[in-house]
Amino acid sequence: MDGKRAGTGTGSGTPSRRGILAITAFAGLGALAGCGTAHPDDGKGGGGSGSGAGHKPSSSQSPSPSRTRKKRPQLPRGGRELFPEYRLVGYCGLPGAPALGRLGDGDPAERVKEMEKTARKYAEDRKPLPVLELLATVANPSPGPDGTYRTRTPDKTIRRFHELAREQEALLLLNIQPGRSSALDEVKALDDWLEHADVGVALDPEWDMGPGQTPGDTYGRISGGELNDVSDHLAGIVDDHDLPDKPLVFHQVADSVVEDEKKMRPAKGVPLIKSADGIGSPGLKRGTWRQLVDGMPDGVHTGFKLFYEEDAETSRLMKPKEVLALRPKPEYVMYE
Repeated sequence: MDGKRAGTGTGSGTPSRRGILAITAFAGLGALAGCGTAHPDDGKGGGGSGSGAGHKPSSSQSPSPSRTRKKRPQLPRGGRELFPEYRLVGYCGLPGAPALGRLGDGDPAERVKEMEKTARKYAEDRKPLPVLELLATVANPSPGPDGTYRTRTPDKTIRRFHELAREQEALLLLNIQPGRSSALDEVKALDDWLEHADVGVALDPEWDMGPGQTPGDTYGRISGGELNDVSDHLAGIVDDHDLPDKPLVFHQVADSVVEDEKKMRPAKGVPLIKSADGIGSPGLKRGTWRQLVDGMPDGVHTGFKLFYEEDAETSRLMKPKEVLALRPKPEYVMYE
């Protein structure tokens, strides 16, 4: 292989770049604790701006007797339905591992401010809604103590990025690379965070390994039925807590990483977003797009991924107007 993912997204093997990123991610997670403790607010509950897992309101904080009805939870910039009101634009990453995306390169607070400007370039006829796509479960090249070939990002790091998202009125997407764990189990491990109205899920099926497979050596895969299971689980959370739309993104680098795609069915309150994930020139990326969206199931929304470094290595980064010229027009644009 040539060290990059094919722009057409047709290969069944994994280029060496994926193994490098897996190792980088594994090394980056070792620095997460230090990254978190460098910010004194990481240990706080965050007040009303997103306390996160394990931080429930004190029992002494009872509602005012004058309140007769609690306001229904809203999306970060208002309303309860994502589409067609908003266009999502975000950065992906992990602090301490800049090779994994823009969000982990430099000061996260500065990246969030930059992301707002980027989102406005894509707004067009919709309202911009920035997204922080944080790697919450990262595939590893080694099995670890439980043999799952994955590491979970500490709660204090998720809390820090949830607070950053709230400061910017943005969505937080928790990205999951399951390793040999299951996607549904990893989503369930994040349930406390998913009870928030501004937190959704992104899945990376290429890192969803079967028995005997090692992250970085080959592409993993997920089935339409498994995606439905995750979608149904999120729909249950939405219903239980009367939440607004909670997005479920799945990044697709090749046809092979999603099996039985026709079996996918949207669940109430859970917009399903298929994100075309391929590296290369604008022409190659358009080819990947056409291949992946052709015959897409009804009710599935579209996403498109851009790579600041890899796309520019052999060509150039696509401009917003070029991305918006794709058909169907992407409803989520993510930069890695």
